[in-house]
Amino acid sequence: MTETPALDPEDRKIVTLARSARARNGVPEGAAVRDETGRTYVAGTVALDSLKLSALRTAVAMAVASGAKSLEAAAVVTGADSASDEDRAAVRDLGGPGTPVLVASPDGTVRATVSAG
Repeated sequence: MTETPALDPEDRKIVTLARSARARNGVPEGAAVRDETGRTYVAGTVALDSLKLSALRTAVAMAVASGAKSLEAAAVVTGADSASDEDRAAVRDLGGPGTPVLVASPDGTVRATVSAG
């Protein structure tokens, strides 16, 4: 992973977890979110015949299912230029419009930080 000196260690952690999920599962995207207590939830893209979810929406769903009340930050490792509107909406629903979403390339370089709003 390319080190980003300005990146907070906790944010670097969720980028690393997202990158690992993507590589481990051989999926197009990996994502991780951090809740209000500091717990992290990690997921990859879900592509079943009957269920299609992006990695970020899956990570948010895992946080909700585990009792998270809010999100501090989210990260997605993707080949896309940014997080989709639907992904940012899922983060916004749980974390609020100001929740940062780190968008990283497959090598772990953070290309952008966008708000969920």
